Amino acid sequence: MSYFKDVTAIKFEGKNSKNPLAFKYYNPDELVGGQRMEDILRFSVAYWHTFSAEGGDMFGSGTWLKPWEVGSTPMEKAKNRVEAAFEFMQKLGVKYFCFHDVDIAPEGETLKESFANLDEIAKLIKEKMDETGIKLLWGTSNMFGHPRFMHGAATSPNADVFAYAAAKVKKAMEITKELGGENYVFWGGREGYETLLNTDMALELDNLARFFHMAVDYAKEIGFTGQFLIEPKPKEPTKHQYDFDTATVISFLRKYDLDDYFKVNIEANHATLAGHTFQHELHVARINGMLGSVDANQGDMLLGWDTDQFPTNIYDTTMAMYEILKNGGLAPGGLNFDAKVRRGSFEPVDLFYGHISGMDAFAKGLKVAHRLLEDRVLEDFIAERYKSYTEGIGKDIVEGKVSFKELAEYALENDQIVNQSGRQEYLEAIVNQYILETE
Repeated sequence: MSYFKDVTAIKFEGKNSKNPLAFKYYNPDELVGGQRMEDILRFSVAYWHTFSAEGGDMFGSGTWLKPWEVGSTPMEKAKNRVEAAFEFMQKLGVKYFCFHDVDIAPEGETLKESFANLDEIAKLIKEKMDETGIKLLWGTSNMFGHPRFMHGAATSPNADVFAYAAAKVKKAMEITKELGGENYVFWGGREGYETLLNTDMALELDNLARFFHMAVDYAKEIGFTGQFLIEPKPKEPTKHQYDFDTATVISFLRKYDLDDYFKVNIEANHATLAGHTFQHELHVARINGMLGSVDANQGDMLLGWDTDQFPTNIYDTTMAMYEILKNGGLAPGGLNFDAKVRRGSFEPVDLFYGHISGMDAFAKGLKVAHRLLEDRVLEDFIAERYKSYTEGIGKDIVEGKVSFKELAEYALENDQIVNQSGRQEYLEAIVNQYILETE
């Protein structure tokens, strides 16, 4: 059965095309810096927003028309969902997808039944993967939705919940390995606190680290060689989450000797909630050797919650791709569209419109970022701005040859300081020019 019978394979038609079901900038075979665009961007579809969610919010029920959500049992619906997912991804031309365990298979009355459901659906997914060549970018376990996780998972005050969470991650890692997943993600939506009046933060953080070390050990035990990723987010659903932002996560990983095993999965909208730009989070991860993968979306700057909109801001995608290219790419990570259509965009075709807009925005951003780097627009300016550290007293500072004593003596003899303009407006104008002129 075809769930998208009115949509044919999405093709590249160029920037002058008026066809809404065609790419204007994303040409998978186009070479950018000697690499195929498809290989650089590594786009992925999020199973939860695209196939499992229903479009509900806190004030109303679901609105999205999903013809595959029919069947007499939850498992029948899950099987239909697999068919719809692979039809969609084939027509869109995306080579990767991501999922939580509960996205692909319903929870049973018992943990054993839940695992059996996962095994059955994973087998069907594997058949579709073999048939289509579509791959799994990453898998994960939902440890925030069920009431059992009301106080957290690995940070729960209830040891039984910790054990239950470990069992779920163990199974999700096995399924991810079975499906050839290239990464495994941890997002701690309930790993945090609402008030310190009832919280032992030190124990919770220690337990979270113990949980991650157990995951590392089990990966070695089963031969899972995929990349481990932690996804920062400051709040929502928990008031204060322990994975607040990239800098916080890196500090945590280093404190608990986990930094050799984990990188970060940066989501644009989570950066917004943390009071950062998307580029800031990518930059902090990159300069610390921790940039592993990206959840591609954008938030509404006028709203204080995670709106998970499709990324259409060309300036943001340009500066994101600037950081990603300087990182040497994202592989084995990728650009996963953790994005959803608006509640009022309820028809199945809207899923295509959303993904096409995001893919085009990142393709355009890639081409602009490549030109900026090729022309060394920002690099040369920054190098000149910090030139004082390549000679004289600045070089001595960098090389550790001076102390406060020598610096004080130098300052007493050179107290007439002359600064140079930072030229922010000039640089912003140049970036805009590159965006407008890049074909």
